[in-house]
Amino acid sequence: MATLTRLFPPAPEAKTFLLNHKPTPLFSSRKPQTTASRKSHNGIQSSKFGSFLDLKPLSKSESLDFDLSWFDPADRHRCCDVIVIGTGPAGLRLAEQVSRYGVKVCCVDPSPLSMWPNNYGVWVDEFESLGLVDCLDKTWPMTCVYIDDDKTKYLDRPYGRVGRKEFKTKLLENCASNGVRFHKAKVWKVKHEEFESSIVCDDGIELRASLVVDASGFASTFTEYDKPRNHGYQIAHGILAEVDYHPFDLDKMVLMDWRDSHLGNEPCLRANNSKLPTFLYAMPFDSTLVFLEETSLVSKPLLSYMEVKNRMVARLRHLGIRVKNVIEEEKCLIPMGGPLPRIPQSVMAIGGTSGVVHPSTGYMVARTMALAPILAGAIVECLGSTRMIRGRPLHHRVWNGLWPLERRCTREFYSFGMETLLKLDLKGTRRFFDAFFDLDPYYWQGFLSSRLSLGELLLLSFSLFRNASNPSRLDIVTKCPVPLARMVGNLALEAI
Repeated sequence: MATLTRLFPPAPEAKTFLLNHKPTPLFSSRKPQTTASRKSHNGIQSSKFGSFLDLKPLSKSESLDFDLSWFDPADRHRCCDVIVIGTGPAGLRLAEQVSRYGVKVCCVDPSPLSMWPNNYGVWVDEFESLGLVDCLDKTWPMTCVYIDDDKTKYLDRPYGRVGRKEFKTKLLENCASNGVRFHKAKVWKVKHEEFESSIVCDDGIELRASLVVDASGFASTFTEYDKPRNHGYQIAHGILAEVDYHPFDLDKMVLMDWRDSHLGNEPCLRANNSKLPTFLYAMPFDSTLVFLEETSLVSKPLLSYMEVKNRMVARLRHLGIRVKNVIEEEKCLIPMGGPLPRIPQSVMAIGGTSGVVHPSTGYMVARTMALAPILAGAIVECLGSTRMIRGRPLHHRVWNGLWPLERRCTREFYSFGMETLLKLDLKGTRRFFDAFFDLDPYYWQGFLSSRLSLGELLLLSFSLFRNASNPSRLDIVTKCPVPLARMVGNLALEAI
């Protein structure tokens, strides 16, 4: 998540802000759309003070009202250039980008018009650079990190919540205008021949294409690995809640709150948290509407989901937050780090199953939006040309388009960051982020957005060690040698 001196023009000096900093008109105050009324239902949904586990979410799953171009089962050929399995952000973004160049694309999903369930948070500058800033339904001009009860970091980097309806509608509109077709079914099987692949769906339909792309998420069985998938895991419980009160400034998004004073009367929870810490992530929309999420940044093995929820109950009680209504609820489980899929292979992948999740932070949406055009370019070079490069040469080009050597090496470094975090207890984690967010903003921002080169990551490491406290340096010296040796070994293998 996090800065240094570099061989570039100096970055703007980091600024310190006060809590009464006012948002500028550049940032949206538009409230997120919800399907359920925020009015209190005569107290029926009101929780006990600080507790919310007995409340049922008011919102219901919904689908977009959108006229898609559906695949015609009567089509005798049932063939296209690219089949994309899944219509999440990754699948739709890739379909949008590939189809711009006249490549025939078909997206297959059991429910292509269903709304995505997750809340996506992104740095505003990332979506601005991608031309997607109009898909943000709320922005905050600043973020903050509570290191402990006595220290808070204020970060001069705007943050936004993605409007899921606006985001998916925009991608679908672009797909529709490019001629992408959709088929409503679940894919059961993928088969391969020398120059062609096919999918078999649960409705009996079989479709053929030159390339099948797996964008169906972490649980997919279509993408193959040749190494054990020894992931770390980020787990979180989140609620969009109507509350009587919350203590957060409306012009600041809370990126991390590592305070543990709420566990003072919970000795068992406090002892566990001191070893495997969790933090609060909070998006205040107005004085009574807030998204709250208790998060384990990374753990191996997986931290208990009930443990996460119990810590959140204790935290909200301590903060004086009484949840009146749970509007939305989400359980977040993200595999982080671990090996990349086998490169190359007959099925291409994008999104969660392709290894693009940031191994140290869990961020993926903005990175996937940025990588999809790169992967699309590699696909178009093969299938959009008159030569029609297919089979193994196609698979080699597209996989190495997504994961060239430099990108594989930087991922090893980010995975080293994850392995380091796994070794730290609460005190060590606080010291780490205290030093991390004191770095030059070019570096901590670049690290969080996966845009630093391997050389820049090395400079970041040296600067972090130089600026860290003595106890934090001791953590690095005593707890990092094994992860460091693993990273060096993996980098050597990649270079061979």
